[in-house]
Amino acid sequence: MNTMGRKHNFFAGPSTLPVPVLEQLKAEIVDTQGKGLSMIEASHRGGMYEAMHNETLELLRDLLAVPKDRRILFLGGGATLQFGMVPMNLRALGQSCDYTLTGAWSKKALADAKLSGPVRLAYDGTPGNFTALPAAASVKVPQDSAYLHLTSNETIGGIQWKEFPDCGSVPLVADMSSDILSRRIPAERFGLIYAGAQKNLGPAGLTVVIISGELLERSPKNLAAYLSYQTHAEENSLYNTPPVFAVSVAGLVLKWVKAQGGLPAVEKLNAEKAGLIYQAIDGSGGFYRSPVDKPARSTMNVVFRLPSEELEKAFVAESEKAGMLGLKGHRSVGGCRASLYNGLPLEGAKALAALMKDFAARNG
Repeated sequence: MNTMGRKHNFFAGPSTLPVPVLEQLKAEIVDTQGKGLSMIEASHRGGMYEAMHNETLELLRDLLAVPKDRRILFLGGGATLQFGMVPMNLRALGQSCDYTLTGAWSKKALADAKLSGPVRLAYDGTPGNFTALPAAASVKVPQDSAYLHLTSNETIGGIQWKEFPDCGSVPLVADMSSDILSRRIPAERFGLIYAGAQKNLGPAGLTVVIISGELLERSPKNLAAYLSYQTHAEENSLYNTPPVFAVSVAGLVLKWVKAQGGLPAVEKLNAEKAGLIYQAIDGSGGFYRSPVDKPARSTMNVVFRLPSEELEKAFVAESEKAGMLGLKGHRSVGGCRASLYNGLPLEGAKALAALMKDFAARNG
Protein backbone atom coordinates (compact mmCIF):
# COMPACT_ATOMS: atom_id res chain seq x y z
CA MET A 1 0.00 0.00 0.00
CA ASN A 2 1.27 3.50 -0.69
CA THR A 3 0.99 6.47 1.64
CA MET A 4 -2.47 7.39 0.38
CA GLY A 5 -3.84 3.95 1.15
CA ARG A 6 -4.37 3.21 -2.54
CA LYS A 7 -3.58 -0.26 -3.80
CA HIS A 8 -1.10 -0.78 -6.59
CA ASN A 9 -3.04 -1.51 -9.78
CA PHE A 10 -1.35 -3.95 -12.16
CA PHE A 11 -4.47 -4.72 -14.20
CA ALA A 12 -4.02 -4.72 -17.99
CA GLY A 13 -6.91 -2.31 -18.43
CA PRO A 14 -8.76 -0.23 -17.68
CA SER A 15 -5.63 0.76 -15.87
CA THR A 16 -4.54 3.02 -13.06
CA LEU A 17 -4.68 6.78 -13.52
CA PRO A 18 -2.19 9.27 -12.05
CA VAL A 19 -3.27 10.29 -8.55
CA PRO A 20 -2.95 14.04 -9.31
CA VAL A 21 -5.43 13.56 -12.16
CA LEU A 22 -7.86 11.73 -9.88
CA GLU A 23 -7.51 14.46 -7.26
CA GLN A 24 -8.32 17.12 -9.85
CA LEU A 25 -11.34 15.14 -11.00
CA LYS A 26 -12.48 14.86 -7.40
CA ALA A 27 -12.23 18.61 -6.98
CA GLU A 28 -14.06 19.40 -10.23
CA ILE A 29 -16.56 16.55 -10.53
CA VAL A 30 -19.47 18.79 -9.48
CA ASP A 31 -18.25 22.15 -10.75
CA THR A 32 -15.53 22.19 -13.42
CA GLN A 33 -13.38 25.34 -13.44
CA GLY A 34 -16.12 27.34 -11.77
CA LYS A 35 -18.44 26.97 -14.77
CA GLY A 36 -21.38 25.86 -12.60
CA LEU A 37 -21.61 22.37 -14.06
CA SER A 38 -19.51 19.24 -14.43
CA MET A 39 -17.65 18.40 -17.63
CA ILE A 40 -19.65 15.15 -17.59
CA GLU A 41 -22.73 17.27 -18.28
CA ALA A 42 -21.17 19.70 -20.77
CA SER A 43 -22.69 19.87 -24.23
CA HIS A 44 -20.30 18.87 -26.98
CA ARG A 45 -21.72 21.79 -28.96
CA GLY A 46 -20.93 24.27 -26.21
CA GLY A 47 -17.84 26.39 -25.82
CA MET A 48 -16.83 24.77 -22.53
CA TYR A 49 -16.34 21.37 -24.12
CA GLU A 50 -15.04 22.54 -27.49
CA ALA A 51 -12.22 24.56 -25.94
CA MET A 52 -11.10 21.53 -23.91
CA HIS A 53 -11.53 19.23 -26.94
CA ASN A 54 -9.26 21.34 -29.14
CA GLU A 55 -6.71 21.83 -26.38
CA THR A 56 -6.54 18.06 -25.83
CA LEU A 57 -6.01 17.45 -29.55
CA GLU A 58 -3.10 19.89 -29.62
CA LEU A 59 -1.56 18.50 -26.43
CA LEU A 60 -1.54 15.03 -27.94
CA ARG A 61 -0.06 16.33 -31.19
CA ASP A 62 2.69 18.10 -29.26
CA LEU A 63 3.59 15.21 -26.95
CA LEU A 64 3.70 12.62 -29.73
CA ALA A 65 5.33 15.01 -32.24
CA VAL A 66 2.56 14.32 -34.75
CA PRO A 67 3.25 16.04 -38.09
CA LYS A 68 0.87 18.80 -39.16
CA ASP A 69 -0.30 16.80 -42.16
CA ARG A 70 -1.86 14.19 -39.84
CA ARG A 71 -5.37 14.50 -38.45
CA ILE A 72 -6.11 13.37 -34.91
CA LEU A 73 -9.59 11.95 -34.35
CA PHE A 74 -11.44 11.19 -31.12
CA LEU A 75 -13.79 8.26 -31.65
CA GLY A 76 -15.66 5.61 -29.69
CA GLY A 77 -15.82 1.85 -30.10
CA GLY A 78 -12.37 0.99 -28.81
CA ALA A 79 -9.57 -0.49 -30.88
CA THR A 80 -11.94 -3.33 -31.70
CA LEU A 81 -14.01 -1.07 -33.97
CA GLN A 82 -10.79 -0.03 -35.70
CA PHE A 83 -10.10 -3.66 -36.63
CA GLY A 84 -12.93 -3.25 -39.15
CA MET A 85 -12.68 0.46 -39.94
CA VAL A 86 -9.04 0.30 -41.06
CA PRO A 87 -9.58 -2.13 -43.97
CA MET A 88 -12.93 -0.54 -44.83
CA ASN A 89 -11.29 2.86 -45.28
CA LEU A 90 -7.81 2.06 -46.57
CA ARG A 91 -8.19 -0.92 -48.90
CA ALA A 92 -9.63 -0.64 -52.40
CA LEU A 93 -12.02 -3.31 -53.63
CA GLY A 94 -10.05 -6.51 -54.27
CA GLN A 95 -6.76 -5.03 -53.03
CA SER A 96 -4.62 -6.99 -50.58
CA CYS A 97 -3.21 -5.70 -47.32
CA ASP A 98 -0.53 -7.23 -45.09
CA TYR A 99 -0.56 -8.09 -41.38
CA THR A 100 1.97 -9.21 -38.81
CA LEU A 101 0.49 -11.89 -36.56
CA THR A 102 2.16 -11.48 -33.18
CA GLY A 103 -0.45 -12.38 -30.59
CA ALA A 104 -4.08 -12.28 -29.48
CA TRP A 105 -4.86 -8.71 -30.52
CA SER A 106 -3.23 -8.79 -33.92
CA LYS A 107 -5.09 -12.08 -34.47
CA LYS A 108 -8.41 -10.32 -33.90
CA ALA A 109 -7.44 -7.45 -36.20
CA LEU A 110 -6.44 -9.95 -38.87
CA ALA A 111 -9.72 -11.85 -38.58
CA ASP A 112 -11.81 -8.72 -39.09
CA ALA A 113 -9.69 -7.59 -42.06
CA LYS A 114 -10.31 -10.92 -43.76
CA LEU A 115 -14.06 -10.31 -43.66
CA SER A 116 -13.87 -7.51 -46.22
CA GLY A 117 -11.07 -8.58 -48.56
CA PRO A 118 -7.79 -10.42 -49.17
CA VAL A 119 -5.06 -10.38 -46.52
CA ARG A 120 -1.46 -11.63 -46.59
CA LEU A 121 0.75 -12.48 -43.65
CA ALA A 122 4.01 -10.54 -43.56
CA TYR A 123 4.99 -12.40 -40.38
CA ASP A 124 3.44 -15.27 -38.44
CA GLY A 125 4.54 -15.80 -34.85
CA THR A 126 2.31 -18.84 -34.33
CA PRO A 127 5.09 -21.48 -34.55
CA GLY A 128 6.94 -19.80 -31.68
CA ASN A 129 3.75 -19.36 -29.66
CA PHE A 130 4.05 -15.57 -30.00
CA THR A 131 7.11 -15.26 -27.81
CA ALA A 132 9.35 -13.36 -30.26
CA LEU A 133 9.29 -10.71 -32.99
CA PRO A 134 11.19 -10.54 -36.26
CA ALA A 135 13.89 -7.98 -36.90
CA ALA A 136 12.10 -4.93 -38.25
CA ALA A 137 14.33 -4.84 -41.34
CA SER A 138 13.33 -8.39 -42.23
CA VAL A 139 9.64 -7.55 -42.67
CA LYS A 140 8.96 -7.00 -46.36
CA VAL A 141 5.67 -6.36 -48.14
CA PRO A 142 4.73 -6.08 -51.82
CA GLN A 143 4.55 -2.47 -52.94
CA ASP A 144 0.99 -2.98 -54.20
CA SER A 145 -0.22 -3.63 -50.66
CA ALA A 146 -2.83 -1.26 -49.24
CA TYR A 147 -0.94 -1.13 -45.92
CA LEU A 148 1.06 -3.14 -43.38
CA HIS A 149 -0.60 -3.57 -40.00
CA LEU A 150 1.13 -4.36 -36.72
CA THR A 151 0.24 -4.36 -33.03
CA SER A 152 3.00 -2.40 -31.31
CA ASN A 153 2.51 -4.11 -27.94
CA GLU A 154 0.66 -7.34 -27.19
CA THR A 155 -0.81 -7.07 -23.69
CA ILE A 156 -1.47 -10.80 -23.30
CA GLY A 157 1.82 -12.14 -24.64
CA GLY A 158 3.99 -9.34 -23.27
CA ILE A 159 5.90 -8.60 -26.48
CA GLN A 160 6.63 -5.18 -27.96
CA TRP A 161 8.09 -3.83 -31.19
CA LYS A 162 11.17 -1.77 -30.31
CA GLU A 163 11.78 -0.75 -33.93
CA PHE A 164 9.32 -0.59 -36.78
CA PRO A 165 9.48 -1.95 -40.36
CA ASP A 166 10.26 0.32 -43.29
CA CYS A 167 7.60 -0.41 -45.89
CA GLY A 168 8.72 1.99 -48.56
CA SER A 169 5.64 3.52 -50.16
CA VAL A 170 3.27 1.15 -48.34
CA PRO A 171 1.58 2.90 -45.39
CA LEU A 172 2.39 1.53 -41.94
CA VAL A 173 -0.64 1.07 -39.67
CA ALA A 174 -0.36 0.31 -35.95
CA ASP A 175 -2.61 -0.59 -33.07
CA MET A 176 -0.83 1.19 -30.20
CA SER A 177 -3.55 0.76 -27.60
CA SER A 178 -1.32 -0.55 -24.84
CA ASP A 179 1.84 1.51 -25.29
CA ILE A 180 0.83 4.84 -26.81
CA LEU A 181 2.16 7.76 -24.74
CA SER A 182 4.55 5.43 -22.89
CA ARG A 183 7.57 6.18 -25.11
CA ARG A 184 8.73 8.28 -28.01
CA ILE A 185 7.66 7.03 -31.45
CA PRO A 186 8.49 8.12 -35.01
CA ALA A 187 4.94 9.32 -35.68
CA GLU A 188 5.90 10.59 -39.12
CA ARG A 189 6.56 7.01 -40.28
CA PHE A 190 2.98 5.86 -39.72
CA GLY A 191 0.11 6.39 -42.09
CA LEU A 192 -2.36 5.55 -39.35
CA ILE A 193 -2.13 4.91 -35.61
CA TYR A 194 -5.08 3.90 -33.48
CA ALA A 195 -5.35 3.31 -29.76
CA GLY A 196 -7.93 2.68 -27.08
CA ALA A 197 -7.29 5.19 -24.30
CA GLN A 198 -7.72 2.88 -21.32
CA LYS A 199 -4.05 2.02 -20.75
CA ASN A 200 -2.02 5.24 -20.72
CA LEU A 201 -4.28 7.99 -22.03
CA GLY A 202 -7.32 7.93 -19.78
CA PRO A 203 -10.49 5.97 -18.99
CA ALA A 204 -12.22 3.51 -21.28
CA GLY A 205 -14.56 4.97 -23.89
CA LEU A 206 -12.18 7.08 -25.97
CA THR A 207 -10.28 5.88 -29.02
CA VAL A 208 -7.61 7.97 -30.72
CA VAL A 209 -6.92 7.74 -34.45
CA ILE A 210 -4.00 9.56 -36.08
CA ILE A 211 -4.19 9.47 -39.87
CA SER A 212 -2.38 11.09 -42.78
CA GLY A 213 -4.20 13.29 -45.24
CA GLU A 214 -3.35 10.90 -48.04
CA LEU A 215 -5.06 7.99 -46.31
CA LEU A 216 -8.08 10.12 -45.44
CA GLU A 217 -8.71 10.50 -49.15
CA ARG A 218 -9.10 6.73 -49.46
CA SER A 219 -12.32 6.59 -47.42
CA PRO A 220 -15.00 5.22 -49.78
CA LYS A 221 -18.09 7.35 -50.30
CA ASN A 222 -20.42 4.38 -49.75
CA LEU A 223 -19.46 3.78 -46.11
CA ALA A 224 -21.96 4.42 -43.34
CA ALA A 225 -21.17 7.88 -41.95
CA TYR A 226 -19.69 6.82 -38.62
CA LEU A 227 -17.44 4.23 -40.27
CA SER A 228 -15.73 6.82 -42.48
CA TYR A 229 -12.60 8.58 -41.24
CA GLN A 230 -13.43 11.38 -43.64
CA THR A 231 -16.68 12.06 -41.80
CA HIS A 232 -14.92 12.54 -38.47
CA ALA A 233 -12.09 14.58 -39.92
CA GLU A 234 -14.48 17.00 -41.63
CA GLU A 235 -16.37 17.51 -38.35
CA ASN A 236 -13.32 17.76 -36.05
CA SER A 237 -14.48 14.54 -34.32
CA LEU A 238 -17.80 16.20 -33.46
CA TYR A 239 -20.00 14.47 -36.03
CA ASN A 240 -21.84 12.81 -33.16
CA THR A 241 -21.60 13.11 -29.38
CA PRO A 242 -18.03 12.18 -28.48
CA PRO A 243 -17.07 10.45 -25.21
CA VAL A 244 -17.04 13.84 -23.47
CA PHE A 245 -15.87 12.80 -20.02
CA ALA A 246 -13.21 10.40 -21.35
CA VAL A 247 -11.79 13.16 -23.56
CA SER A 248 -11.69 15.57 -20.64
CA VAL A 249 -9.81 13.08 -18.45
CA ALA A 250 -7.40 12.37 -21.30
CA GLY A 251 -6.71 16.09 -21.43
CA LEU A 252 -5.79 16.07 -17.73
CA VAL A 253 -3.55 13.04 -18.24
CA LEU A 254 -1.76 14.75 -21.12
CA LYS A 255 -1.14 17.82 -18.97
CA TRP A 256 0.24 15.54 -16.26
CA VAL A 257 2.59 13.83 -18.75
CA LYS A 258 3.80 17.21 -19.99
CA ALA A 259 4.45 18.29 -16.39
CA GLN A 260 6.57 15.17 -15.81
CA GLY A 261 8.89 16.24 -18.62
CA GLY A 262 7.01 14.77 -21.59
CA LEU A 263 7.70 11.44 -23.24
CA PRO A 264 11.47 11.40 -22.63
CA ALA A 265 10.85 11.45 -18.86
CA VAL A 266 7.92 9.04 -19.03
CA GLU A 267 9.90 6.62 -21.21
CA LYS A 268 12.80 6.66 -18.76
CA LEU A 269 10.54 5.98 -15.79
CA ASN A 270 8.71 3.16 -17.57
CA ALA A 271 12.04 1.52 -18.45
CA GLU A 272 13.07 1.75 -14.79
CA LYS A 273 9.83 0.14 -13.62
CA ALA A 274 10.09 -2.70 -16.14
CA GLY A 275 13.78 -3.15 -15.33
CA LEU A 276 12.99 -3.79 -11.67
CA ILE A 277 10.58 -6.59 -12.52
CA TYR A 278 12.75 -8.19 -15.19
CA GLN A 279 15.70 -8.10 -12.77
CA ALA A 280 13.56 -9.93 -10.21
CA ILE A 281 12.78 -12.56 -12.84
CA ASP A 282 16.27 -12.99 -14.25
CA GLY A 283 17.93 -12.90 -10.84
CA SER A 284 15.69 -15.56 -9.30
CA GLY A 285 17.82 -18.51 -10.28
CA GLY A 286 15.05 -19.89 -12.47
CA PHE A 287 12.23 -19.59 -9.92
CA TYR A 288 10.56 -17.04 -12.20
CA ARG A 289 10.66 -17.46 -15.96
CA SER A 290 9.78 -15.05 -18.74
CA PRO A 291 8.60 -16.85 -21.90
CA VAL A 292 9.43 -13.82 -24.07
CA ASP A 293 12.70 -13.42 -25.97
CA LYS A 294 14.65 -10.61 -24.33
CA PRO A 295 14.78 -8.28 -27.37
CA ALA A 296 10.97 -8.34 -27.57
CA ARG A 297 10.13 -7.97 -23.87
CA SER A 298 7.42 -5.41 -23.26
CA THR A 299 7.95 -2.50 -20.89
CA MET A 300 4.19 -2.26 -20.43
CA ASN A 301 3.11 -5.85 -19.73
CA VAL A 302 5.61 -8.14 -18.01
CA VAL A 303 4.51 -11.77 -18.19
CA PHE A 304 6.14 -14.49 -16.11
CA ARG A 305 5.67 -18.00 -14.79
CA LEU A 306 6.48 -19.70 -11.50
CA PRO A 307 7.52 -23.37 -11.10
CA SER A 308 3.89 -24.55 -10.72
CA GLU A 309 0.33 -23.30 -11.05
CA GLU A 310 -0.10 -23.86 -7.32
CA LEU A 311 2.74 -21.46 -6.60
CA GLU A 312 1.30 -18.96 -9.08
CA LYS A 313 -2.03 -19.01 -7.24
CA ALA A 314 -0.25 -18.61 -3.91
CA PHE A 315 1.79 -15.70 -5.26
CA VAL A 316 -1.28 -13.89 -6.61
CA ALA A 317 -3.12 -14.43 -3.33
CA GLU A 318 -0.18 -13.08 -1.34
CA SER A 319 0.18 -10.10 -3.66
CA GLU A 320 -3.46 -9.17 -3.14
CA LYS A 321 -3.01 -9.27 0.64
CA ALA A 322 -0.03 -6.93 0.16
CA GLY A 323 -2.19 -4.42 -1.73
CA MET A 324 -1.23 -5.37 -5.29
CA LEU A 325 -4.08 -6.08 -7.68
CA GLY A 326 -4.34 -7.59 -11.15
CA LEU A 327 -1.26 -9.84 -11.23
CA LYS A 328 -3.05 -12.94 -12.46
CA GLY A 329 -2.17 -13.69 -16.08
CA HIS A 330 -4.73 -13.62 -18.86
CA ARG A 331 -7.05 -16.61 -18.75
CA SER A 332 -5.91 -17.75 -22.19
CA VAL A 333 -2.25 -18.18 -21.17
CA GLY A 334 -2.19 -18.38 -17.37
CA GLY A 335 0.83 -17.41 -15.31
CA CYS A 336 1.29 -13.90 -13.97
CA ARG A 337 1.31 -10.48 -15.60
CA ALA A 338 2.30 -7.06 -14.27
CA SER A 339 1.03 -4.13 -16.34
CA LEU A 340 3.23 -1.09 -15.74
CA TYR A 341 1.35 1.74 -17.42
CA ASN A 342 2.18 5.41 -16.97
CA GLY A 343 -0.11 5.89 -13.99
CA LEU A 344 1.59 3.19 -11.92
CA PRO A 345 4.10 4.91 -9.63
CA LEU A 346 7.67 3.68 -9.28
CA GLU A 347 6.81 2.59 -5.74
CA GLY A 348 4.42 0.01 -7.18
CA ALA A 349 7.16 -1.63 -9.23
CA LYS A 350 9.53 -1.55 -6.26
CA ALA A 351 6.93 -3.18 -4.02
CA LEU A 352 6.29 -5.93 -6.55
CA ALA A 353 9.99 -6.62 -7.11
CA ALA A 354 10.52 -6.88 -3.34
CA LEU A 355 7.61 -9.29 -2.96
CA MET A 356 8.88 -11.43 -5.84
CA LYS A 357 12.34 -11.74 -4.26
CA ASP A 358 10.89 -12.54 -0.85
CA PHE A 359 8.40 -15.09 -2.21
CA ALA A 360 11.13 -16.85 -4.19
CA ALA A 361 13.38 -17.00 -1.15
CA ARG A 362 10.61 -18.63 0.90
CA ASN A 363 9.35 -21.02 -1.79
CA GLY A 364 12.34 -21.78 -4.00
